[in-house]
Amino acid sequence: MKLIESETYHNLARAFAGECQAHIRYMFIEYGAKKAGHKSLAAIIDKISYNEFNHARMFYTFLSQASNKTIDNVDIMAGYPFREKWDVLENLKLAAEDEKEEAEVVYPAFRDKAKEEGFLEIAKLFDDIIKVEKGHKETFLELYEQMKNGTLYKKAKPVVWRCADCGYESSSPEAWDECPVCKAPKGAVVLHLKSTQQQ
Repeated sequence: MKLIESETYHNLARAFAGECQAHIRYMFIEYGAKKAGHKSLAAIIDKISYNEFNHARMFYTFLSQASNKTIDNVDIMAGYPFREKWDVLENLKLAAEDEKEEAEVVYPAFRDKAKEEGFLEIAKLFDDIIKVEKGHKETFLELYEQMKNGTLYKKAKPVVWRCADCGYESSSPEAWDECPVCKAPKGAVVLHLKSTQQQ
């Protein structure tokens, strides 16, 4: 079976569209986090947004190789979420739900169809991206829980807080309101996450 004649071809187009939308939705969340003074939180979301951009790029690469001719249109029928508003906390929760849907429902079905149709390289791509999306879900959930519970900048025990702007570090249960060295606001403090997204 040729890719261009397969259901996998249409699934790649759906996945491409979904990843493009996720990239932009997360840019909106990043923008809102920056506006609210959460510079380090915004930086974490920026990394996830860039991951989504690269997922779209990989799906697009397979789509573009499906034909030697220009592909003028791929008619797809799919639904995409338009739930995020301008509330950082709620948006973190919604983003986690969106990532869960991709990782547990949508991409496993696309992976299985690609295997069934004999497109093993594409099936592997979906499988690899499923793992990444699960990590995104965990990061968004953790950020949501910490922000909701007031533990984003305050911990039960002393931790080392580092200023993302100048590198100053100090150990205490709560981050400073303003960096003693460069005067950066609390939002520039590097956040403590269990997930692997935060570097």
